[in-house]
Amino acid sequence: MSVIDVGGSVREGEELDIRAVSNWLIENGSDIAGPVEVTQYSGGASNWTYRLKYENADLILRRPPKGTKAKSAHDMAREYNVQKNLKPFYPVLPEMVALCQDESVIGCDFYVMERVEGIIPRANLPKELNFNEAQVRELCINVIDKLIELHQVPYKGTALEKLGKGEGYCRRQVEGWDARYEKAKTLNVPSFKYVRNWLKENIPEDTNTCIIHNDWRFDNVILDPENPTQVIGVLDWEMATLGDPLMDLGSALAYWVEDKDNAIFKATRRQPTNLKGMFTRKEVVEYYLEKTGLHTDNWTFYEVFGIFRLAVIAQQIYYRFYHKQTNNPAFKDFWIVIHALHIRALKLIGLQKIEANEIAHKYIEKMKDILGK
Repeated sequence: MSVIDVGGSVREGEELDIRAVSNWLIENGSDIAGPVEVTQYSGGASNWTYRLKYENADLILRRPPKGTKAKSAHDMAREYNVQKNLKPFYPVLPEMVALCQDESVIGCDFYVMERVEGIIPRANLPKELNFNEAQVRELCINVIDKLIELHQVPYKGTALEKLGKGEGYCRRQVEGWDARYEKAKTLNVPSFKYVRNWLKENIPEDTNTCIIHNDWRFDNVILDPENPTQVIGVLDWEMATLGDPLMDLGSALAYWVEDKDNAIFKATRRQPTNLKGMFTRKEVVEYYLEKTGLHTDNWTFYEVFGIFRLAVIAQQIYYRFYHKQTNNPAFKDFWIVIHALHIRALKLIGLQKIEANEIAHKYIEKMKDILGK
């Protein structure tokens, strides 16, 4: 099926020493045979991902980017073990094959897992799927249900119990992302001062502690080629931890672009949440709370946190472009996106309605004119 993502040519400078990898796999018990075809998946802003297609095996290799100094930011062993330990409780994970921590093989840690063949729903669904509105809604519900299913995994008494600190997650996250933004600020982005202070003043007690994915998006799931509304795989576990499930949901909704959103958000959309049949952000929250039985009187906190967290991620990338540490043209307008996220956060907490704060009100109106309503 042509809609299945098989990767593309390996990017220049990111070539893989496949002979060294193949020899290491054989030495570690893998029964691979015949010539191998190597392709690389798009993206690569974080860990690099390759497909290794042997005669009798279809594998995926994950490794950190070259030049990585802090292993904690690209911890291959952690990512491997999260999936290995979670697989018995959450079957949509790939099967882990082997972890290499011997840097003499290819110069860094890496791991190999079995490839799950399917469709990855990116910004636009493949035209070949020709989904009607009912199928889009079914896909939407199935993706949310897989997140709910993850949040129900019984981790206590297993190796997963050491995945994170757990209790106090909301406070640690607010303080941690606040510090990251301060370090990454440039002169052309907002300070987020009011939003950051509001988050600190409105930190709730954790609603629950569970395994959270921390990067839940449609382009991190794999769909069944024969029944493409069904999720058969979930990818990208490097940020998984123990935390509050509503923080996971809030972070996921920061990427959820609706058809009514402004041009800035539509231009940066990474998943097909704009299609007719998809839930609105409000409907996602209502569905999730009803199905899980969780309750909150402070949902705005989780949504604003998700927006601020996304702004920090975007700013950390833009900081590198601003200081000429990368010349990737895709990053040059990120500062505009960060302004748009700032306005969205302010609108959610109702700052534009506070008549006494005339400066903030004028700022919002000015940025609306610049970015479009």
